[in-house]
Amino acid sequence: MTDLLLVFLLAATFVALPVFALMPSVRWFAVASVVSYAVDEALHSRAPGFIRRLTALQLNRTMRFALRTTMLLALAGRIGVSHRVLAVAVAVFGAHFALVMLYSAVHHAIRRRRVLPLVVRNLDLSALDVPRQPPAILFRRYLRKLLHFDIPAHAGLLVALATGTRYPAYAGFAVTAALSVTAMLALLDQYRRVRRMPGKEEVFAEVNRQLAAYRPEVALYFSFASVSRNFMYQVNMWIETLEQLDLRPVIVLRERASFRYLSRTRLPVICVPRADDLAELELSDVRVVLYPGNAGKNVHMLRVAEAKHVFIGHGDSDKLASSNRVSKVYDEIWVAGRAGRDRYQRVRHAISDSSIVEVGRPQLAPIRLHADHVPGPLPTVLYAPTWEGWSDDDCHTSLIPMGVALIERLLAENVRVIYKPHPLTGKRSAEAAEADRTIRQLLRDDNEQRGAAEAEAAAAAVEPRLKEISERIGELAGSQAGDDAEQIREARLPELDGSAEWQELHDEWHRLFWESSGQIRHHVVVKQLPTLYECFNQADMLISDVSSVVADFVASLKPYVLTNAHDLPDEEFRAAYTTAGGAYLLDRACTRLPEILRSIREPLHDPMAAQRRTLKEYVLGPDRPSSMERFNTAVNALADLAAAERAEDLAAASQSLVIPQQRVPSAAVELSLEPEGMAG
Repeated sequence: MTDLLLVFLLAATFVALPVFALMPSVRWFAVASVVSYAVDEALHSRAPGFIRRLTALQLNRTMRFALRTTMLLALAGRIGVSHRVLAVAVAVFGAHFALVMLYSAVHHAIRRRRVLPLVVRNLDLSALDVPRQPPAILFRRYLRKLLHFDIPAHAGLLVALATGTRYPAYAGFAVTAALSVTAMLALLDQYRRVRRMPGKEEVFAEVNRQLAAYRPEVALYFSFASVSRNFMYQVNMWIETLEQLDLRPVIVLRERASFRYLSRTRLPVICVPRADDLAELELSDVRVVLYPGNAGKNVHMLRVAEAKHVFIGHGDSDKLASSNRVSKVYDEIWVAGRAGRDRYQRVRHAISDSSIVEVGRPQLAPIRLHADHVPGPLPTVLYAPTWEGWSDDDCHTSLIPMGVALIERLLAENVRVIYKPHPLTGKRSAEAAEADRTIRQLLRDDNEQRGAAEAEAAAAAVEPRLKEISERIGELAGSQAGDDAEQIREARLPELDGSAEWQELHDEWHRLFWESSGQIRHHVVVKQLPTLYECFNQADMLISDVSSVVADFVASLKPYVLTNAHDLPDEEFRAAYTTAGGAYLLDRACTRLPEILRSIREPLHDPMAAQRRTLKEYVLGPDRPSSMERFNTAVNALADLAAAERAEDLAAASQSLVIPQQRVPSAAVELSLEPEGMAG
């Protein structure tokens, strides 16, 4: 049944109800009433957008239920039911709607009381007496359940009208009243319990007690105006690196939604939405604060003068974001390699060379080298375009000008395509969204033509196991359902590290996924798994735009292609973008594609191989010492500097409180020692 037909049926039933009430016709009114209940429920799950539009027109769910009840009472009046039955019906239905309103008010009151000033993970707050979250049967989709309690009363009254006897009506009224009152009493009991919620001062006291025991020395700080899975990769990519530091790290988030998309970690995590609450945290031992993104709320942590503040970013690319003038507010800027340093120097933002530190990219360890790659029966090309950016000035995506044509040419060249669009693709541009949809359809159609049915069947066979692994990964990630209070209640110190099981599960998931899908089937990758780096390991070649994806792929030393959608001269394009130094450049019409693909079909014909080796060290730094060692050394060095400066400040402050005797005239000393009231 199409959504349009459901909309038509809903409209038809609400037009029919008053008609059948006035005729009057009990049978047809009952049919229309049943259909209206069923269609209304179906539209909530299948066409939520239409339901939202009805709500905007003041035809929300409660109003629709009230209209249905009003029509039923009109039908009873037209048939001439006894005044006593009609009076009881009005009383029961009126009381039912009153209880719905009261229930909603108490529900909102409970929700407000369970909102805490912060949320944590991996800190033991069991000392706080936080009551359990109300049962889902009372709390989730409560309005939907409560309103449907009118069904027994409706059914009983319709049966009474059809049979001419009042007892079915009274029975239905009794059931509706009992259900409504029981639900209300149960929720009031939950409200009584939630009144024991710990206050703000008690919550902060316990959190600070835990922080004082842990004594974090490094903080990763993250905020973003619109937090979703699309942005939390900026934090998740740094978690494993933080866990390997010598110093004790803590993760500080500013948006509650962040917790839903935070990856597995054994580190303490604190989410503090309000700026004044952030100042209440016991972070006096933090000497280094790391920022993976530039956000307005960063200023709330930057004002902590005792710590050193470092912009580490979330990828190294030739985009403007990788050399933003806002970076001047940080004490240091850490880049992967010499290319990052030169990029900041070129843009002339008055950022001193001494404030830029080359630390490599510790996250790139899982990427396999070109020499260790085993090609499949068909060349595998990973197409990973960037998104359209926040503005046209920062739009580097190839999707709009050439994405569809590129995929068509790749399919004509008989290659296997792994398509991984940027998570934000289509958020700003309808053209990008349309190109994305077209590419997905092209790959689906080509899979069918290739006879990938066997691979589809194999993939379906392992789907239950993949789902099981994903659920376990979610458990290890500590993703907790529930409100603030429930997450505080469930927050515990991790009993085991869990990193070994985490890695084993990821390895098994990827092995099953790639083995079951075969070596000729195309893939559209839009979920967390498979990861970007696992897609790197599957691919023989990357085709991408100006983005950090390219800089990371350079670590593999495999051939890669940069799209030159504006057909700039090669020399001009390579001069503008560092990562183009080792890339094959693809024109907008894709005429160079057959020649470019020779580099993976004929490995000896790879004229850019030497340039890629040179570029790798320039962009990512040397292989030795490792990126992790360099990053750890940089953290330790900056922490020592912060500690030394803090010690100097304390010494200077203490000296200012002591009067230097040799500089004070003796007369002044004598005067200062005289009893009060005798001087002068």
